[in-house]
Amino acid sequence: MRDHLFHLAIPVSDLDTARRFYVTGLGCKLARTYSDRITLDFFGDQVVCHLSSPGARSSTLSLYPRHFGVTFYKKKDFDLLHELAKLRKIEFFQDVSTRFEGTAEAHQTFVLQDPFDNLIEFKHYRDPRMAY
Repeated sequence: MRDHLFHLAIPVSDLDTARRFYVTGLGCKLARTYSDRITLDFFGDQVVCHLSSPGARSSTLSLYPRHFGVTFYKKKDFDLLHELAKLRKIEFFQDVSTRFEGTAEAHQTFVLQDPFDNLIEFKHYRDPRMAY
């Protein structure tokens, strides 16, 4: 077991919508609720959704350089979350694809888009030693 948690804060313009996406949609555990933020157990790490003024949505949303996510050690867990996202009709920014095919770094990935244009990448490496 790890002796630390990764912490990430992201902007959202509506806490109820964020709660529905992350808790009801993805199945994250709601840890705390305040008037200006919610704190989530995001697959064993901490994500805090901070209430922010709605900004203009970019017409050129891109995965790079800004995104966050989870690397699953077990392919089964990767597949189960993918199926859950499809079942719950969560918006995909990019469906499952394989990156770096034919190399030691080969991995499957899919990317979800939350209602605030935060992109969330989920990965599974064929060789778990390549996760870092």
